[in-house]
Amino acid sequence: MDYKNFVVDDYIEKYAELILKIGLKIKEGDRLVIRCPIEARDFAIICTKKAYELGAIEVVMDYRDQEISKLKYKNESIEVLTDVPKHKIDKENYYMEKKAKYLSVTGSDPDAFKGIDSEKLFKANIATSKALKDFSEKMMANYVSWIVVGASIPSWAKKVFPELEEKEAVRKLWYEIFSSVRLFEEDPEKALEDHVNNLNRYSKFLNENKFEKLHYKSEKGTDLEVFLPEGYIFAGAGDVNSDGEEFIANMPSEEVFSAPRLDGVNGKVYSTMPLNYNGNLIEDFYLVFKDGEVIDYDAKSGKEYLKNIIETDEGSKRLGEVALVSHDTPISMRKVLFYNTLYDENASCHFALGKSYPSCIENGEKLSTCELKKLGMNDSITHVDFMVGDATTEIIGIKENGEEVQIFKDGNFVI
Repeated sequence: MDYKNFVVDDYIEKYAELILKIGLKIKEGDRLVIRCPIEARDFAIICTKKAYELGAIEVVMDYRDQEISKLKYKNESIEVLTDVPKHKIDKENYYMEKKAKYLSVTGSDPDAFKGIDSEKLFKANIATSKALKDFSEKMMANYVSWIVVGASIPSWAKKVFPELEEKEAVRKLWYEIFSSVRLFEEDPEKALEDHVNNLNRYSKFLNENKFEKLHYKSEKGTDLEVFLPEGYIFAGAGDVNSDGEEFIANMPSEEVFSAPRLDGVNGKVYSTMPLNYNGNLIEDFYLVFKDGEVIDYDAKSGKEYLKNIIETDEGSKRLGEVALVSHDTPISMRKVLFYNTLYDENASCHFALGKSYPSCIENGEKLSTCELKKLGMNDSITHVDFMVGDATTEIIGIKENGEEVQIFKDGNFVI
């Protein structure tokens, strides 16, 4: 599709259908919870209508408003901000027990909370994460189907394309979002299916080789060894919920991911893209690990927010995810910095500080948090992705007998 002739309204319903029909597989009798920025209300309405057409018996809307949130942070005390009301917890748990499917629409101003008291942001975030820990653990264990997608809104679009007028920036961002999920292909559903199958091929190779550890190097200075837990599982774009229903957790998704051993990370890693964390940017940072724990770090800007992530709890000092993404993905090749983790993580290899996905180890969904930790899986109330890959990234897989296998060269898969 030529951008010049691109009209958002020609594709917006196809996008919603791809998300709900292929991503979440909404069917007769399903419940759906939609979390959405208030600026994307029109898109939320399209998704709601489409969900009912596919047979949903209930759609629950949960709008997010950054301007209201900013006013709350400016005017309310830490005591008020950290008091998570019971009705909020009850609502989340109610729909989780009803096995609703969850659609999270991402789209926000990357600079929304610039200048807001970082202590307020930090403590409010921790309070909410602790209050919703049971809910979050079920979500990460794929108890229900869930998906994260993007929607173009003015503040985000202007950050990505500052040289364009607002209306044109919004249109351009929609174009990039649609491109990222192969919506302009002749048969988008088949294109997505073929892509998932290709990612599964990488996962199969990584799982069958039973690597003991991965060794990362790059010209930026990254030199990091990451041990994998015994029984690790690399997964691609497709997931399965507790009822055996397939779903795709992210659209777009270019990654194959697993979990590192919580005490098995050593060396130094440099970020390759800015990290947007709760409306604040952290740029040009590095982390130094010893026996799995962050022992040193720095950032060109946003160091206090990086500190908040690392000091969230004991588990946030350790890695919970290792994800491999080719540098030549469609998103990366477009040379657009999105300032949004969903998109930027699909242009680069990345790690996450915090909780591991239980599905990344054999029978993990059936194990308790304590049992998972004994196997080397990390636990935390947070999970924050950050990007580390570029065109110089090299990754060597090393087996227990010392055999080395090149997995990445010049930023791309070579398997």
